[in-house]
Amino acid sequence: MQFPAPLIPGRLIERYKRFLADVAIDCEDAPVTVHCPNPGAMMGLKAPGSRVFLSRSANLKRKLPLTLEIVEADETLVGINTGLPNRLAEEAVAAGLVPALAGLGPARREVRYQANSRVDLLYEDVDGRPVYVEVKNVHLMRQAGLAEFPDCVTTRGAKHLLDLAAEIRAGARAVMLYVVQRTDCDRLAFAADLDPAYAEGFAAARRDGVEAYAVRCDITVNGITPACTIPIVERP
Repeated sequence: MQFPAPLIPGRLIERYKRFLADVAIDCEDAPVTVHCPNPGAMMGLKAPGSRVFLSRSANLKRKLPLTLEIVEADETLVGINTGLPNRLAEEAVAAGLVPALAGLGPARREVRYQANSRVDLLYEDVDGRPVYVEVKNVHLMRQAGLAEFPDCVTTRGAKHLLDLAAEIRAGARAVMLYVVQRTDCDRLAFAADLDPAYAEGFAAARRDGVEAYAVRCDITVNGITPACTIPIVERP
């Protein structure tokens, strides 16, 4: 995935109210308020003074034309836009980066399933069996090389695990696909200290047959590209 135009560099002043951030843009006198497309805690990614990169919307009617896309942290670039992982996951599957999902047809997006849920990507395998894929964005790292999910309590994420398990019982395949939007991680674990219910729910879903894979991305100021799968491990 390439950004359609060069990103705008700046320095983070403050992230607040979940979806807002104030940024000092390079070579401009006054700070600006930008859209922060991330409802999570953004642990380790919101320190004042952090180097950030912004995109500009082509929609002239948007109240906040600039969007926070990348934060520089731990000497690497981290993608924080939670609107991108579905697209990145679809690119990873199409590129054959997840062998267990190779050979699937085109995906349908945001399809209703179970009670009040929409699956991120819905495929069919060669036998016509549905393959439900829920995608989660990952950007937390507290230990060198170890990506963690989630970075705060995610009741919605826990519900998705139950929904996927129900599809397994109905005869479908069901997959959790974690997209790691940072370049410095080689494995993924679950942050049970931050959300024990999710960690327990994931273990139960795996027992029920839900598949799980993690894809790490390469990130530059020009674009974000799925690079490789990384193992899901027990947190030390």
